[in-house]
Amino acid sequence: MQALLSFDDGPPISAPLRFFVTAPVFAMAAGLLLLWAGPDLYASRWTPTALAFTHLITVGFMMQVMLGAMQQLLPVMAGANIHRPLRVATLVHAALTLGGTLLAAAFLFGRPLLFGAAVASLGLGVVGFVTAALRALHGVKATSPIIRGLRMGLLGLCVTVSIGLLNAISMGWSLGVPLEQLANVHLGWGFVAWGCAILGAVGFVAVPMFQQTPAYPGWFGRGFAAVAIGVVALWTSAELTGLRTTATVLAVGVVLVAASFALMTLNLQRRSQRPTQDAVQRLWRVAMLCALAACGLWLLSRVPGLLAPWSGWPLLFGALLLVGGFMSVILGMLYKIVPFLVWLHLQNLGAGRLMAPNVKKVLDERHIHGQMRAHFAALSLLLASVLWPQWLAYPAGVALVLSNAWLLRNLLSALQVYRTHLAKLDALGPRPQR
Repeated sequence: MQALLSFDDGPPISAPLRFFVTAPVFAMAAGLLLLWAGPDLYASRWTPTALAFTHLITVGFMMQVMLGAMQQLLPVMAGANIHRPLRVATLVHAALTLGGTLLAAAFLFGRPLLFGAAVASLGLGVVGFVTAALRALHGVKATSPIIRGLRMGLLGLCVTVSIGLLNAISMGWSLGVPLEQLANVHLGWGFVAWGCAILGAVGFVAVPMFQQTPAYPGWFGRGFAAVAIGVVALWTSAELTGLRTTATVLAVGVVLVAASFALMTLNLQRRSQRPTQDAVQRLWRVAMLCALAACGLWLLSRVPGLLAPWSGWPLLFGALLLVGGFMSVILGMLYKIVPFLVWLHLQNLGAGRLMAPNVKKVLDERHIHGQMRAHFAALSLLLASVLWPQWLAYPAGVALVLSNAWLLRNLLSALQVYRTHLAKLDALGPRPQR
């Protein structure tokens, strides 16, 4: 499966970078929240602190990076140029940042006004982005799995956010909707129909290109996003209409769809032509292993009486999926996207007058590997803290803060390389305008 990439029509570098730089701040806030709440956060997945922690990661970290990356990926991978990208980025970033902050505060303090403000802000941001993205994709033929995956992922995003906002409104005003049932549906749409569809679309290009693996099989790439959306939609219908047996069978199908991408990726990584693994490969490998572990844990929870006595398994599932799976793979994406963007924009601005710094000089490999190890330490402590919260909740919070502070430092370092080189270009005289 080959992809034709076009780097000529991307947005200004500040459009995606503002999302990337904001993401680790939210993850640091999640770590600080864990330090504040301590072992009490682990009492249940439904505690206010657990809900706030989860959404600081999902909305504050994951969605920031994924929407920021799509600002760049739509024109590069799909030839879909967002109209006025800087204006769209400014609006969407501000709305997501404010909405994510308000949502965490709403969970913590339970104020209806906060839930309403969070719903309005997040709704504005997501609708603004999806509208701009669909407008950009209008008329672009779905000639590759990448384009189909991006379109399907946008559909998954819309449904995910709609269900989440309905839940948030209900928590603020007690609408009487089945919160636990809708929360499970929200999770399925968010992690499979949105997260996996977008991750698949990116991975079909990024894994073979950056990890020197064989391409994903054509049949897998063509059908993955559609199958993900279809199975999640069927499961949702069965779940909400009370067809318990059918819903259970389809829920297993949802989990197997996610597991199939992880297994396929691990198999391709096993056949990589790289003589040694770099940090990106290790992050992807750990992400896929954690995703498989989360899928296995969920399947075990369906066995009657096996995990029912243990109230902590949903927290372990969440830590594996969020921090082990999505956060790890997002780090792997950032460490390829950011240095490349800095190099690309400086190369274009230099116009042959001054050579851009090599991609490997934009971000020091030592700091990438150091931050990766800090992330793995935080992940290990978070997973272990589910079993021993009294002992490990606070070390896990410290580790999460430190690993994401290191990530923020790495991203700002890359931005400083860009600014320093830009100053050198300005000293040479007028430069071409974008």
